[in-house]
Amino acid sequence: MPQLNAALVPAPDQVVVRFTGDADLSTAPFVTDVLARAAALGTSQVVVDLGSARFWDCSGLHALVVFTRNLRAAGRACRIVGALPATRRLVGMANLAGHLQLDGVPTGPMGRDGPATHTPAHRGRPSAGSVTGDLVAAGHGR
Repeated sequence: MPQLNAALVPAPDQVVVRFTGDADLSTAPFVTDVLARAAALGTSQVVVDLGSARFWDCSGLHALVVFTRNLRAAGRACRIVGALPATRRLVGMANLAGHLQLDGVPTGPMGRDGPATHTPAHRGRPSAGSVTGDLVAAGHGR
């Protein structure tokens, strides 16, 4: 049963959202919720790290496009980093390259070796208090 988890790693000027697992139609509401929590932190930039997302479908990409559009309208930015080749191909095939800013992997203290604290994943939606911690996680099965 595929599962999707997400970690929020806040910093003063940006927040990194690190997705791990498989994103599909069943997890799109979770993706939207996690991105909304990241936006609520009020940083000028949100970095979405897809380096550990094994599968990402069009419903997840649509959530990213809507999120990116809303941030831009508020004078903020969203960068997508670490997207695997299959995800990059899907972005191209879906004609979304002009709507998403795709970069390489994050570097520095917010990168893969940054100071994220991990706690076990749980089923269902993240709790309201999770946003202030480093990890927001939920498991979603099909």
